[in-house]
Amino acid sequence: MPEASGCAGWAAPALAAVLARVRESADETGARFPLYADPATGAWKSTTRGSWTGGFWAGLLWLRALATGDSEDRSAAADCTRRLAYWAEQDTATRGLIFWYGTALAAGPGQDSAAAALRDEAARACLAAYDPERGLVPWGDAFGGPRLLARADGVPGLVPLLAGPADGGAAAAYGHLTRHLTLCQSEEPPRPAWQAGTGETWMPHAAPPPGWSRTVPWLLLGAADGLYCLAEDGGLWEAVERLAAPRLAPGVPLVPRAREGHPPSPPAPSAPLNPLDTSAAAIEAVALLKLAALARTTGRGAMASRAADRAHRILRHLSQAHLSPRGGLLNGCYDAEHGLAPRHELIWGDYFLASGLATLTGLTDPFTV
Repeated sequence: MPEASGCAGWAAPALAAVLARVRESADETGARFPLYADPATGAWKSTTRGSWTGGFWAGLLWLRALATGDSEDRSAAADCTRRLAYWAEQDTATRGLIFWYGTALAAGPGQDSAAAALRDEAARACLAAYDPERGLVPWGDAFGGPRLLARADGVPGLVPLLAGPADGGAAAAYGHLTRHLTLCQSEEPPRPAWQAGTGETWMPHAAPPPGWSRTVPWLLLGAADGLYCLAEDGGLWEAVERLAAPRLAPGVPLVPRAREGHPPSPPAPSAPLNPLDTSAAAIEAVALLKLAALARTTGRGAMASRAADRAHRILRHLSQAHLSPRGGLLNGCYDAEHGLAPRHELIWGDYFLASGLATLTGLTDPFTV
Protein backbone atom coordinates (compact mmCIF):
# COMPACT_ATOMS: atom_id res chain seq x y z
CA MET A 1 0.00 0.00 0.00
CA PRO A 2 1.27 3.56 -0.67
CA GLU A 3 1.14 4.54 3.00
CA ALA A 4 3.35 1.59 3.96
CA SER A 5 6.43 2.99 2.21
CA GLY A 6 7.14 5.62 4.85
CA CYS A 7 6.59 3.51 7.95
CA ALA A 8 9.17 0.72 7.68
CA GLY A 9 11.29 2.06 10.51
CA TRP A 10 8.60 2.30 13.16
CA ALA A 11 5.40 0.37 12.29
CA ALA A 12 6.84 -3.16 12.34
CA PRO A 13 8.64 -2.72 15.69
CA ALA A 14 5.51 -1.14 17.17
CA LEU A 15 3.34 -4.04 15.98
CA ALA A 16 5.86 -6.52 17.38
CA ALA A 17 5.71 -4.71 20.73
CA VAL A 18 1.91 -4.83 20.86
CA LEU A 19 1.89 -8.53 19.98
CA ALA A 20 4.50 -9.21 22.67
CA ARG A 21 2.15 -7.47 25.09
CA VAL A 22 -0.64 -9.82 23.90
CA ARG A 23 1.45 -12.80 24.95
CA GLU A 24 2.21 -11.25 28.32
CA SER A 25 -1.47 -10.40 28.84
CA ALA A 26 -2.59 -13.90 27.91
CA ASP A 27 -0.22 -15.35 30.50
CA GLU A 28 -1.62 -13.00 33.14
CA THR A 29 -5.35 -13.30 32.46
CA GLY A 30 -5.64 -16.96 31.47
CA ALA A 31 -9.25 -17.81 30.59
CA ARG A 32 -10.49 -14.33 31.56
CA PHE A 33 -10.84 -11.36 29.21
CA PRO A 34 -8.63 -8.29 29.79
CA LEU A 35 -10.54 -5.01 29.89
CA TYR A 36 -8.24 -2.20 31.03
CA ALA A 37 -4.79 -2.11 32.59
CA ASP A 38 -3.14 0.12 35.17
CA PRO A 39 -0.75 2.46 33.32
CA ALA A 40 1.98 2.11 35.95
CA THR A 41 1.96 -1.62 36.66
CA GLY A 42 0.31 -3.03 33.53
CA ALA A 43 -1.97 -5.21 35.69
CA TRP A 44 -5.26 -5.97 33.97
CA LYS A 45 -8.80 -5.55 35.21
CA SER A 46 -10.40 -8.59 33.62
CA THR A 47 -13.86 -10.11 33.20
CA THR A 48 -15.19 -13.64 33.05
CA ARG A 49 -17.32 -13.25 29.91
CA GLY A 50 -15.62 -10.35 28.17
CA SER A 51 -18.41 -7.77 28.38
CA TRP A 52 -18.71 -5.70 25.19
CA THR A 53 -14.94 -5.78 24.62
CA GLY A 54 -14.37 -9.54 24.47
CA GLY A 55 -14.16 -9.60 20.69
CA PHE A 56 -11.17 -7.27 20.73
CA TRP A 57 -9.20 -9.68 22.90
CA ALA A 58 -10.11 -12.57 20.60
CA GLY A 59 -9.15 -10.37 17.64
CA LEU A 60 -5.74 -9.65 19.13
CA LEU A 61 -5.15 -13.35 19.68
CA TRP A 62 -6.05 -14.07 16.04
CA LEU A 63 -3.74 -11.29 14.91
CA ARG A 64 -0.92 -12.80 16.97
CA ALA A 65 -1.63 -16.20 15.41
CA LEU A 66 -1.52 -14.70 11.93
CA ALA A 67 1.80 -12.99 12.66
CA THR A 68 3.48 -16.04 14.21
CA GLY A 69 1.87 -18.87 12.25
CA ASP A 70 2.07 -20.88 15.47
CA SER A 71 -0.53 -23.64 15.96
CA GLU A 72 -0.67 -23.05 19.71
CA ASP A 73 -1.40 -19.35 19.16
CA ARG A 74 -4.15 -20.33 16.72
CA SER A 75 -5.64 -22.76 19.24
CA ALA A 76 -5.64 -20.05 21.92
CA ALA A 77 -7.46 -17.66 19.58
CA ALA A 78 -10.01 -20.30 18.62
CA ASP A 79 -10.66 -21.16 22.26
CA CYS A 80 -11.18 -17.51 23.15
CA THR A 81 -13.62 -17.07 20.27
CA ARG A 82 -15.66 -20.07 21.42
CA ARG A 83 -15.97 -18.43 24.84
CA LEU A 84 -17.79 -15.50 23.22
CA ALA A 85 -20.78 -17.74 22.43
CA TYR A 86 -22.68 -16.56 25.52
CA TRP A 87 -23.24 -13.18 23.86
CA ALA A 88 -24.92 -14.47 20.69
CA GLU A 89 -28.39 -14.39 22.23
CA GLN A 90 -27.91 -11.43 24.55
CA ASP A 91 -29.93 -8.31 23.80
CA THR A 92 -27.21 -5.85 22.87
CA ALA A 93 -26.14 -4.04 19.73
CA THR A 94 -22.56 -4.48 20.91
CA ARG A 95 -22.77 -7.98 19.47
CA GLY A 96 -21.35 -6.28 16.40
CA LEU A 97 -18.20 -5.34 18.31
CA ILE A 98 -18.01 -8.76 19.94
CA PHE A 99 -18.58 -11.03 16.96
CA TRP A 100 -17.23 -9.04 14.03
CA TYR A 101 -13.88 -8.12 15.51
CA GLY A 102 -13.66 -11.40 17.41
CA THR A 103 -13.89 -13.39 14.18
CA ALA A 104 -12.49 -11.00 11.55
CA LEU A 105 -9.32 -13.01 11.03
CA ALA A 106 -10.90 -16.40 11.68
CA ALA A 107 -14.18 -16.77 9.81
CA GLY A 108 -13.03 -16.51 6.18
CA PRO A 109 -12.85 -19.38 3.70
CA GLY A 110 -10.52 -22.11 4.85
CA GLN A 111 -10.18 -20.60 8.31
CA ASP A 112 -11.79 -21.63 11.62
CA SER A 113 -15.14 -23.32 10.98
CA ALA A 114 -16.31 -22.89 14.57
CA ALA A 115 -15.66 -19.14 14.42
CA ALA A 116 -17.52 -18.93 11.12
CA ALA A 117 -20.50 -20.80 12.57
CA LEU A 118 -20.55 -18.57 15.64
CA ARG A 119 -20.44 -15.45 13.49
CA ASP A 120 -23.36 -16.77 11.43
CA GLU A 121 -25.36 -17.55 14.57
CA ALA A 122 -24.74 -14.09 15.98
CA ALA A 123 -25.57 -12.42 12.65
CA ARG A 124 -28.94 -14.16 12.46
CA ALA A 125 -29.71 -13.31 16.07
CA CYS A 126 -28.95 -9.65 15.39
CA LEU A 127 -31.05 -9.71 12.23
CA ALA A 128 -33.95 -11.14 14.25
CA ALA A 129 -33.56 -8.22 16.67
CA TYR A 130 -33.82 -5.64 13.87
CA ASP A 131 -36.78 -3.32 14.44
CA PRO A 132 -38.13 -2.32 11.00
CA GLU A 133 -40.32 0.43 12.46
CA ARG A 134 -37.39 2.13 14.13
CA GLY A 135 -34.97 1.13 11.37
CA LEU A 136 -32.24 -0.31 13.60
CA VAL A 137 -31.17 -3.01 15.99
CA PRO A 138 -31.88 -1.36 19.36
CA TRP A 139 -29.07 -0.85 21.83
CA GLY A 140 -30.69 -3.51 24.02
CA ASP A 141 -30.94 -4.10 27.74
CA ALA A 142 -28.06 -6.52 28.36
CA PHE A 143 -26.11 -3.82 30.19
CA GLY A 144 -29.08 -2.07 31.81
CA GLY A 145 -30.70 1.26 30.97
CA PRO A 146 -33.24 2.02 28.25
CA ARG A 147 -33.47 -0.62 25.54
CA LEU A 148 -34.66 1.56 22.64
CA LEU A 149 -31.52 3.58 22.14
CA ALA A 150 -29.50 4.43 19.07
CA ARG A 151 -25.83 4.72 20.07
CA ALA A 152 -22.79 5.38 17.93
CA ASP A 153 -20.95 2.40 19.44
CA GLY A 154 -23.78 0.16 18.28
CA VAL A 155 -22.80 0.76 14.63
CA PRO A 156 -19.28 -0.64 14.04
CA GLY A 157 -19.14 -4.37 13.53
CA LEU A 158 -22.91 -4.68 13.48
CA VAL A 159 -23.21 -3.26 9.95
CA PRO A 160 -21.04 -5.94 8.28
CA LEU A 161 -22.43 -8.58 10.66
CA LEU A 162 -26.00 -7.80 9.62
CA ALA A 163 -25.07 -7.69 5.95
CA GLY A 164 -24.00 -11.35 6.02
CA PRO A 165 -27.35 -13.20 6.01
CA ALA A 166 -28.94 -13.34 2.55
CA ASP A 167 -32.52 -13.02 3.77
CA GLY A 168 -32.81 -9.27 4.37
CA GLY A 169 -29.43 -8.71 5.97
CA ALA A 170 -28.22 -6.02 3.58
CA ALA A 171 -31.41 -3.99 3.97
CA ALA A 172 -31.17 -4.20 7.76
CA ALA A 173 -27.49 -3.20 7.68
CA TYR A 174 -28.27 -0.20 5.50
CA GLY A 175 -31.22 0.82 7.69
CA HIS A 176 -29.20 0.47 10.89
CA LEU A 177 -26.30 2.51 9.53
CA THR A 178 -28.33 5.30 7.97
CA ARG A 179 -30.59 5.64 11.02
CA HIS A 180 -27.56 6.23 13.22
CA LEU A 181 -25.84 8.57 10.77
CA THR A 182 -29.01 10.64 10.40
CA LEU A 183 -29.66 10.89 14.12
CA CYS A 184 -26.11 11.51 15.24
CA GLN A 185 -25.42 14.08 12.52
CA SER A 186 -28.61 16.01 13.30
CA GLU A 187 -26.59 17.89 15.94
CA GLU A 188 -23.14 19.45 15.77
CA PRO A 189 -20.96 18.03 17.10
CA PRO A 190 -22.59 14.69 16.38
CA ARG A 191 -24.56 13.44 19.40
CA PRO A 192 -23.67 9.83 20.29
CA ALA A 193 -26.96 8.64 21.79
CA TRP A 194 -30.67 9.00 21.07
CA GLN A 195 -33.69 7.46 22.80
CA ALA A 196 -36.87 6.43 21.02
CA GLY A 197 -39.86 8.60 21.83
CA THR A 198 -43.51 8.22 20.92
CA GLY A 199 -44.41 7.29 17.37
CA GLU A 200 -41.41 7.80 15.14
CA THR A 201 -39.75 10.48 17.26
CA TRP A 202 -36.30 10.38 18.86
CA MET A 203 -35.03 12.37 21.81
CA PRO A 204 -31.45 13.23 22.78
CA HIS A 205 -30.06 10.85 25.40
CA ALA A 206 -27.61 12.05 28.03
CA ALA A 207 -25.08 9.22 27.96
CA PRO A 208 -22.62 9.12 26.39
CA PRO A 209 -22.61 12.91 26.46
CA PRO A 210 -22.16 15.27 23.50
CA GLY A 211 -18.49 15.71 22.71
CA TRP A 212 -17.69 12.06 23.49
CA SER A 213 -14.35 11.32 21.87
CA ARG A 214 -15.38 8.04 20.25
CA THR A 215 -18.59 9.26 18.58
CA VAL A 216 -17.16 10.16 15.17
CA PRO A 217 -14.54 7.36 15.10
CA TRP A 218 -17.19 4.70 15.77
CA LEU A 219 -19.50 6.17 13.13
CA LEU A 220 -16.70 6.45 10.57
CA LEU A 221 -15.70 2.86 11.18
CA GLY A 222 -19.24 1.56 10.73
CA ALA A 223 -19.78 3.72 7.66
CA ALA A 224 -16.57 2.52 6.03
CA ASP A 225 -17.61 -1.08 6.50
CA GLY A 226 -21.05 -0.23 5.13
CA LEU A 227 -19.57 1.30 2.00
CA TYR A 228 -17.49 -1.83 1.55
CA CYS A 229 -20.08 -4.54 2.18
CA LEU A 230 -23.28 -3.00 0.77
CA ALA A 231 -23.77 -3.17 -2.98
CA GLU A 232 -25.33 0.30 -3.23
CA ASP A 233 -24.06 3.24 -1.25
CA GLY A 234 -27.51 4.91 -1.30
CA GLY A 235 -26.04 8.32 -0.59
CA LEU A 236 -23.68 7.02 2.09
CA TRP A 237 -20.65 8.75 0.61
CA GLU A 238 -22.25 12.17 1.08
CA ALA A 239 -22.90 11.45 4.77
CA VAL A 240 -19.43 9.99 5.24
CA GLU A 241 -17.69 12.93 3.59
CA ARG A 242 -19.64 15.33 5.81
CA LEU A 243 -18.67 13.31 8.89
CA ALA A 244 -15.02 12.98 7.92
CA ALA A 245 -14.39 16.52 6.68
CA PRO A 246 -13.78 18.14 10.10
CA ARG A 247 -11.26 15.40 11.00
CA LEU A 248 -9.34 15.89 7.77
CA ALA A 249 -8.99 19.65 8.15
CA PRO A 250 -5.51 21.06 8.88
CA GLY A 251 -4.49 21.38 12.51
CA VAL A 252 -6.89 18.86 14.04
CA PRO A 253 -5.20 17.15 17.02
CA LEU A 254 -4.15 13.57 16.34
CA VAL A 255 -5.46 12.43 19.72
CA PRO A 256 -8.75 13.90 20.96
CA ARG A 257 -9.76 14.76 24.47
CA ALA A 258 -12.25 12.38 26.05
CA ARG A 259 -14.76 15.26 26.22
CA GLU A 260 -14.19 17.30 23.09
CA GLY A 261 -15.11 20.94 23.41
CA HIS A 262 -14.31 21.00 27.14
CA PRO A 263 -11.17 22.35 28.82
CA PRO A 264 -8.36 19.80 29.15
CA SER A 265 -8.06 20.32 32.91
CA PRO A 266 -11.08 20.46 35.24
CA PRO A 267 -11.80 23.93 36.65
CA ALA A 268 -12.55 22.38 40.06
CA PRO A 269 -11.52 19.19 41.85
CA SER A 270 -15.08 17.84 41.61
CA ALA A 271 -15.38 18.45 37.85
CA PRO A 272 -15.16 15.54 35.40
CA LEU A 273 -11.73 14.71 34.07
CA ASN A 274 -10.90 15.47 30.47
CA PRO A 275 -7.81 13.45 29.60
CA LEU A 276 -6.70 12.32 26.17
CA ASP A 277 -8.32 9.28 24.59
CA THR A 278 -5.81 7.37 22.48
CA SER A 279 -8.36 4.60 21.89
CA ALA A 280 -10.51 7.04 19.93
CA ALA A 281 -7.50 7.99 17.81
CA ALA A 282 -6.71 4.34 17.07
CA ILE A 283 -10.30 3.64 16.01
CA GLU A 284 -10.24 6.70 13.77
CA ALA A 285 -6.99 5.61 12.14
CA VAL A 286 -8.40 2.21 11.19
CA ALA A 287 -11.58 3.81 9.86
CA LEU A 288 -9.55 6.27 7.77
CA LEU A 289 -7.39 3.50 6.30
CA LYS A 290 -10.58 1.78 5.16
CA LEU A 291 -12.02 5.01 3.75
CA ALA A 292 -8.76 5.78 1.96
CA ALA A 293 -8.81 2.38 0.27
CA LEU A 294 -12.44 2.85 -0.79
CA ALA A 295 -11.95 6.44 -1.92
CA ARG A 296 -9.14 5.40 -4.25
CA THR A 297 -11.47 3.03 -6.09
CA THR A 298 -14.26 5.59 -6.48
CA GLY A 299 -12.36 8.52 -7.92
CA ARG A 300 -12.05 10.41 -4.64
CA GLY A 301 -8.30 10.81 -4.84
CA ALA A 302 -8.04 13.94 -2.70
CA MET A 303 -10.04 12.37 0.11
CA ALA A 304 -8.01 9.16 -0.15
CA SER A 305 -4.77 11.08 0.20
CA ARG A 306 -5.93 13.13 3.19
CA ALA A 307 -7.45 10.12 4.97
CA ALA A 308 -4.36 7.94 4.45
CA ASP A 309 -2.03 10.74 5.57
CA ARG A 310 -3.97 11.39 8.77
CA ALA A 311 -4.23 7.68 9.57
CA HIS A 312 -0.49 7.29 9.03
CA ARG A 313 0.29 10.26 11.28
CA ILE A 314 -2.04 9.05 14.03
CA LEU A 315 -0.55 5.57 14.09
CA ARG A 316 3.00 6.90 14.11
CA HIS A 317 2.21 9.31 16.92
CA LEU A 318 0.51 6.62 19.01
CA SER A 319 3.44 4.27 18.44
CA GLN A 320 6.09 6.81 19.33
CA ALA A 321 4.41 8.87 22.06
CA HIS A 322 1.89 6.60 23.81
CA LEU A 323 3.19 3.03 23.57
CA SER A 324 4.48 1.72 26.88
CA PRO A 325 7.78 -0.20 27.12
CA ARG A 326 5.70 -3.36 27.58
CA GLY A 327 3.79 -2.68 24.33
CA GLY A 328 0.44 -1.37 25.57
CA LEU A 329 -1.30 1.73 24.23
CA LEU A 330 -1.51 4.11 27.18
CA ASN A 331 -3.66 7.20 27.77
CA GLY A 332 -6.94 5.68 26.72
CA CYS A 333 -10.01 6.89 28.60
CA TYR A 334 -12.72 4.37 29.42
CA ASP A 335 -15.23 6.81 30.97
CA ALA A 336 -14.26 10.39 31.78
CA GLU A 337 -17.65 11.30 33.26
CA HIS A 338 -17.28 8.73 36.02
CA GLY A 339 -13.49 8.81 36.30
CA LEU A 340 -13.23 5.14 35.28
CA ALA A 341 -9.83 4.14 33.88
CA PRO A 342 -9.15 7.66 32.56
CA ARG A 343 -5.50 7.23 31.52
CA HIS A 344 -5.24 3.50 31.04
CA GLU A 345 -4.38 0.84 28.54
CA LEU A 346 -7.68 -0.28 27.01
CA ILE A 347 -8.10 -3.60 25.24
CA TRP A 348 -9.84 -2.02 22.26
CA GLY A 349 -7.14 0.64 22.04
CA ASP A 350 -4.54 -2.11 21.75
CA TYR A 351 -6.69 -3.91 19.17
CA PHE A 352 -7.19 -0.95 16.86
CA LEU A 353 -3.58 0.16 17.12
CA ALA A 354 -2.47 -3.37 16.20
CA SER A 355 -5.00 -3.52 13.37
CA GLY A 356 -3.81 -0.26 11.88
CA LEU A 357 -0.18 -1.30 12.15
CA ALA A 358 -0.99 -4.68 10.60
CA THR A 359 -2.47 -2.87 7.61
CA LEU A 360 0.49 -0.51 7.26
CA THR A 361 2.99 -3.36 7.40
CA GLY A 362 1.06 -5.49 4.89
CA LEU A 363 0.17 -8.25 7.36
CA THR A 364 -3.52 -7.64 6.63
CA ASP A 365 -5.61 -5.53 4.29
CA PRO A 366 -7.93 -2.84 5.68
CA PHE A 367 -11.05 -4.99 5.48
CA THR A 368 -9.85 -8.14 7.22
CA VAL A 369 -9.48 -6.40 10.59
